[in-house]
Amino acid sequence: MTWLETLVKSNGFFLGPLNYIFCDDTYLIRLNRKHLNHNTYTDIITFDYSSGRGVSGDIFISTERVLDNAERFKESFDRELKRVMAHGVLHLMGYGDKTDRQAAIMRKKEEEAINMFHVEQ
Repeated sequence: MTWLETLVKSNGFFLGPLNYIFCDDTYLIRLNRKHLNHNTYTDIITFDYSSGRGVSGDIFISTERVLDNAERFKESFDRELKRVMAHGVLHLMGYGDKTDRQAAIMRKKEEEAINMFHVEQ
């Protein structure tokens, strides 16, 4: 079972088709303007195709934003990338981050997800 399958299963869902598209800021801001009418840089945009308990979607991640955030928060690039990857999947499972309460829950779930990641030796 992969890390993302473990994350999804631990939240009572199952993993369907999931695509990560890694891009730069320029590409992601174009998507942000076109689909969300936001004129701001972001690290992630998630398109949700989930159905019922099946988690499915396209997750666009700006590696430039991830690097910038890692430096700003004094985290490694790898850890910040895992956080953002988990963040997208958590959105697909219905977790939000618009309110302070939602954001606090999201951060807790991101940390749980990062702690689930391991590499078999």
